[in-house]
Amino acid sequence: MYKKFFLFLLILNFFSFNTLKANIEIQARTAILQDYLSGEVLYEKDADRSIYPASMTKIMTTIIAFDLIKSGDLSLDDKFIISEKAWRLSTSGYSSMFVMVGDEVSVKNLLMGIIVASGNDACIALAEGIAGTEEEFAIMMTSKAKEIGMINTNFSNSSGINDPDNYSTVRDIMIMSHYLIKNHPEFYTWFKEKEFTWDRTGGDPITQGNRNPLLYKNIGADGIKTGYLAVEKYSLASSIDKNGRRLIAVGSGFKTKSSRSKQSSKLLIYGLTNFDLVKITEKNKPIDSVDVWLGKDKFVKVYAKESIYKIIKKGQKKKLKIKMEYEGPIEAPIKKDQVLAKLKIIYNQELIGEYDLLSTKKVNRINVFSKLMRSLNYLIWGDV
Repeated sequence: MYKKFFLFLLILNFFSFNTLKANIEIQARTAILQDYLSGEVLYEKDADRSIYPASMTKIMTTIIAFDLIKSGDLSLDDKFIISEKAWRLSTSGYSSMFVMVGDEVSVKNLLMGIIVASGNDACIALAEGIAGTEEEFAIMMTSKAKEIGMINTNFSNSSGINDPDNYSTVRDIMIMSHYLIKNHPEFYTWFKEKEFTWDRTGGDPITQGNRNPLLYKNIGADGIKTGYLAVEKYSLASSIDKNGRRLIAVGSGFKTKSSRSKQSSKLLIYGLTNFDLVKITEKNKPIDSVDVWLGKDKFVKVYAKESIYKIIKKGQKKKLKIKMEYEGPIEAPIKKDQVLAKLKIIYNQELIGEYDLLSTKKVNRINVFSKLMRSLNYLIWGDV
């Protein structure tokens, strides 16, 4: 038995995740920046500090609806009747899509009213239509938050209107945003729409613009959601997709609208210009092969079940070593998707990632005569 190593050295701009020191200061009470594909956090400032998420709450409101649509339990064409509670938020001083009591509004229009116009009235109408009451809907929201790893979040309403029991952190908002983009890419495209026109009942059509200031800048922004509460000041969950890279930023406690826009842009551009993304391997794509003993095939290809990416920090030339390790040759029979090897990613003699490599196919054992001949060859020539 022996070990086979698949090695290659990449002279790359790399950095130790444990010693990352961001040379940037963001003027916000709390903020975080994540590379979407690798999942690495590139910047954080008091990221677990409790905040009032304001209208960023609405991201979860849409997620609940999107999940139900995906499962077939809700349709975009379903219509919900507007209650007096929802209508009361269709007044001056609140973000709204201006619904009327008794209106029947489609789920799609309500979702667009939430995403683009940030309609509090649309949030209540959607919540009541799905769960019966906003209170029951908030329980669904909190349950979903816990399910996806938002451990410091509680939702008490669907809109983010000021309530001490409606709280979160920028890290949790980042997790929620990542879930939205990953699990509902077709609906996520709605978040970059700059305006929404609703042909409302009993009145002229209303057109409202998206409140996300980054959509109007040429930086590749395509979401996600602004927020404001007097006690929290300005907040923004944002994302850009540029040159094959996606970044997610969340900040809260910006003092002004202008600061929210400038500082969020600064954070996202920092991520683009100071880091590169390295693709190690693609999900389900063969990366190498392993030797097989007493099998009808002498080799079998192996793959990783997930795409693997690592972040490279510009300006630091280090060695990144990628190693495939296994004890072999591996004796047949081999099942398809059987774990055969490990892919190890090492930086500066430190293991920073380890992943299972699986067989791409089934390999049957050879018959007795072939086995005998193979054994003789091995004894004489060392040939498997």
